[in-house]
Amino acid sequence: MSLPTTFRSLHDSDFFVLPNAFDAGSAKRLAEAGFAAIATTSHGHAATLGKSDLEVTRDEMVEHVALLASVVDVPINVDSADCYPHDDGGVARTVELLAVAGASGLSIEDYDPQARAMVPLDEAVARVAAVVEEAGQHGIVVTARCESVLYGFDDDPVARLAAYRDAGADVLYAPLVNDEERLAAIVALGRPVNVLAAGDHPAPDRLRELGVRRFSTGGALTQVAYDAAVSYAKSLT
Repeated sequence: MSLPTTFRSLHDSDFFVLPNAFDAGSAKRLAEAGFAAIATTSHGHAATLGKSDLEVTRDEMVEHVALLASVVDVPINVDSADCYPHDDGGVARTVELLAVAGASGLSIEDYDPQARAMVPLDEAVARVAAVVEEAGQHGIVVTARCESVLYGFDDDPVARLAAYRDAGADVLYAPLVNDEERLAAIVALGRPVNVLAAGDHPAPDRLRELGVRRFSTGGALTQVAYDAAVSYAKSLT
């Protein structure tokens, strides 16, 4: 079974934790710990480069994925931000490059970091559709993300995710949507749902009861590791 097929099958079975590795070492340790798949984190990868989140170039992201794929034998889901629509070849080219690098899954967000605004819905839907079309050539699992709650916008995440579902997204994800009513509404859209382990989210057992399939750590592992390093160094002074 190919790694993308394995990754897809995880969403068809039961609730699972998807830890976000920030470098090759953390990816290897997480895989050795028995996690069935790992993810990248744009925040964590940026931190390893001394950059802020969303400052990583497409080439840097692809190189990072290829490195992680060279040290683990489990599926890798890529936190690929907005899939770089303004780079050569747009979002479809980004998917193609990630497939070659070894990605089994990827995500596309609807926040525009240049405009500091949500991408207009029709444009966001078109991007999701383009990503889905190219990903289908490689068996890659596509997660569509609605960033409105994360960035403090009024756009309804359930409505946006419904549109992305209709555009062919395999998995739905609205970071920091933690209230049970809206989580249930997203689950009711009929696609596997990812929840971020941040904020006041329901306990894992409750997420499973609600029908959530995937629980990811985002940039949390990066922060824990960096905080621990600083704390230990300070303890020696």
